[in-house]
Amino acid sequence: MRMRSIIQLISIFVIGVGLAGCAVVRQGEVGVKRTFGKYSDKPFTEGLQVFNPFTSRIVKVSTQTENLEVELSIPSKEGLNIRSEVSILYNVLPKEAPLILREIGMDYERSIILPVFRSAVADVSSRFLAKDMHTGERGTIEKAIREQMMILLEGKGILIEAVLLKSIQLPPSLSRAIEAKLEAEQQAQRMEFVLQEEKREAERKRIQAEGVRDAQLIIAEGLNPAILQFKSIEVFLELAKSPNAKIIISDGDLPLLNAEGEIQALPSVQKVNN
Repeated sequence: MRMRSIIQLISIFVIGVGLAGCAVVRQGEVGVKRTFGKYSDKPFTEGLQVFNPFTSRIVKVSTQTENLEVELSIPSKEGLNIRSEVSILYNVLPKEAPLILREIGMDYERSIILPVFRSAVADVSSRFLAKDMHTGERGTIEKAIREQMMILLEGKGILIEAVLLKSIQLPPSLSRAIEAKLEAEQQAQRMEFVLQEEKREAERKRIQAEGVRDAQLIIAEGLNPAILQFKSIEVFLELAKSPNAKIIISDGDLPLLNAEGEIQALPSVQKVNN
């Protein structure tokens, strides 16, 4: 009975040692073996890794994209301090994980990324005006900060994917000045639009007037004496068809068809009964 207990204890010990000597490296991370305090040069990829728990251990390092959020005051070209929240998107290069652990350690965010970021953001933002952080220049500032960080982090095994400026808070006086300027620009644009509309309307009326004038000139040129006489005959014939009595006032030159179908001139005043 005692021997069985000893065997059970040995089995539990062996199983415990076996489990302690296994590590699972998941996707999105690498494992680096540390033996007697020394890191190996080759990282392990995802999967089950076996090691001697008495002499070694597996240190896991994430290689996924990490979001480091920082809140700080950004200096501008005018000397103003602008409060902002910044997101630093970065990842550790898998092959460089052993180098990072040897030279920087696991706390690489606080040890190197944040100091490099604060230096880069101070250097870059001081070249731009405060209002630029609210305009299309923001993208230029973000890109310049990232490029400056990559220069400072060269050879460190860390890739800066993007730097995103968020929640820009300008000083109240500057915010009011920018809003007033934008409102003035919008008013100027509206006035320019009104003036263009007025010009287009004036041009339309001018073209319409020219059309009426040209039409009148064409009509006037076509009204010769023969046409006027013909139109007079048409008007009189229409009047003559009416069964009512009528008085026609003429200058004596208005032609008339008589009973025989011949054209004759009316007197100045003529009463016609049908």
